[in-house]
Amino acid sequence: MASSSLAFPTLQPQFQSLKNKSTSKPSTRRLSFRTIRASVSEKPSVSAPGVTAPPPENTKLPIRKIPGDYGLPLVGPFKDRMDYFYNQGRDNFFKSKVLKYGSTVFRANMGPGPFIAPNPQVVVLLDGKSFPVLFDVTKVEKKDLFTGTYMPSTELTGGYRILSYLDPSEPMHAKLKKFMFYLLKSRRDHVIPEFKASYTELFTSLEKDLALKGKANFVAANDQAAFNFLARAWFGTEPAQTSLGLDGPGLVSKWVLFNLGPVLSLGLPKYLEDLTIHSFRLPPALIKKNYQRLYDFFYASSSFLLDEAENLGISREEACHNLLFATCFNSFGGMKILFPNMMKWLGRAGAKLHAQLAEEIRSVVQSNGGNVTMRGMEQMPLMKSAVYEALRIEPPVPLQYGKAKRDLIIESHDAAFEVKEGELLFGFQPFATKDPKIFTRAEEFVADRFMGEGEELLKHVLWSNGPETEKPTLGNKQCAGKDFVVLVARLLVVEFFLRYDSFEIEVGKSSLGAAVTVTSLKRARS
Repeated sequence: MASSSLAFPTLQPQFQSLKNKSTSKPSTRRLSFRTIRASVSEKPSVSAPGVTAPPPENTKLPIRKIPGDYGLPLVGPFKDRMDYFYNQGRDNFFKSKVLKYGSTVFRANMGPGPFIAPNPQVVVLLDGKSFPVLFDVTKVEKKDLFTGTYMPSTELTGGYRILSYLDPSEPMHAKLKKFMFYLLKSRRDHVIPEFKASYTELFTSLEKDLALKGKANFVAANDQAAFNFLARAWFGTEPAQTSLGLDGPGLVSKWVLFNLGPVLSLGLPKYLEDLTIHSFRLPPALIKKNYQRLYDFFYASSSFLLDEAENLGISREEACHNLLFATCFNSFGGMKILFPNMMKWLGRAGAKLHAQLAEEIRSVVQSNGGNVTMRGMEQMPLMKSAVYEALRIEPPVPLQYGKAKRDLIIESHDAAFEVKEGELLFGFQPFATKDPKIFTRAEEFVADRFMGEGEELLKHVLWSNGPETEKPTLGNKQCAGKDFVVLVARLLVVEFFLRYDSFEIEVGKSSLGAAVTVTSLKRARS
């Protein structure tokens, strides 16, 4: 989603044509890691916006010097990293600097810093007015900024720069995003039935664990259900009937750690963790065999998609690496974060909201012949609003980056700031989407926030690397799977409240999303 699509987001992918089409099995086609490949001789199939210089920017707000500094070399980045991960924690790190500088725009260092990222210096944007500049590809470049101030080794993705790391101005961006659109369109009729099947298995598993143990781990069950659902819906493949078996979620989690370790906190002792995953990259060779298993699975499962990739001018190998990333990192990763967070917020909201959701959902489904349909879900305003509220209050991809293409003036609510060409902009989305000058009761989960006139606020829901009111295109960086993520989040709520009247949970901490344990499930009365 995510793009920052889990987010996860939630989908993304590049190119080199092959002379002959290949339909060979993965058992005879081994993945080879090599240097980065990129085609730069072709013109983009869709021109990126903003190729002509825009007029000078004007502002009616007072221009203020961006407060803050980066400290001494090595010392400043190290101190900010320790404060961010350990001494203060992520949210308090930002809150303390807002109070210190009296501004939601300031300078700071973002991890991982030395010795992984050579330049950790960023301009931080923490309000709902300044944050959207990160979506404007006429003003910012998104090349190699998907994970922030560092880029994981391309050895983790078969030697290719995946779509998530490409700027719209690069020739392969449009081809690969078009390929993602084709995947979503060609398999759309399989999404609802396969979701129902996969999450019915999850619900059955939760009920068995509750009966045996008195509680059930939602996260582990969700990981398996999400992976099964994506494999079935997008590729028509049953993972358990392949050599991958039930290992998919575990393999993906290890691979994601090698990609995101430098910006995660695993709960290890402070200095041990900082001197390992935050100071040095984990060697890609350690995960090569696991990645090969995933690659073989996707190559064997996606021949019809790889045929289309070749028609678009993308090699089968590059297309497969992008399908793997889009499925495992963007989509599975997004569901791994978003779904437990959804359960957390709905669970905490209590039985009254549960009853309202159950009544609305069951009434609409009954009026549609007992079937769950996309049209029917559009007739569920409370359910839709609750999903948007979960995406607002805890977006699955919290961090966004962009490099200024030219000198800019960026406005917060109170002041304007001059940014120089080449400066790296960073936005922490949970602060922007909980901006009290935009949202009332911004820190609270308000399930009906986006009902009626509240729909006007959807332009400030930004989880998909763009406003909820806009659409992903070949020329922007909004998540290709934006609508898919909203759909599956709605399906989770619908299928859950068709089956249950209410539920209770316990919530713990996790390096990705919430650690949700279900302690009670009240089955729907027949």
